[in-house]
Amino acid sequence: MATVTTLPTDFVSLVATEMVRGVEAAVETWLAQVELALTDRNLTSLGRLNAVHEVLQDYKRCTGKVQLKSTRI
Repeated sequence: MATVTTLPTDFVSLVATEMVRGVEAAVETWLAQVELALTDRNLTSLGRLNAVHEVLQDYKRCTGKVQLKSTRI
């Protein structure tokens, strides 16, 4: 018969906090790359668009995603 193991609340909170920090760091890294691409004065407007496209393609490659889910605002 399987037993249910309870974990201390502090441990669960600690793990959840670390997961949140990891997600925030990852999102900030990707957004910083997009910002750099958009503000690069050495690029033309088309060059900036292409640089952002490359960041998105890199994200998809790293995550294994083919298509990003769209959310309507």
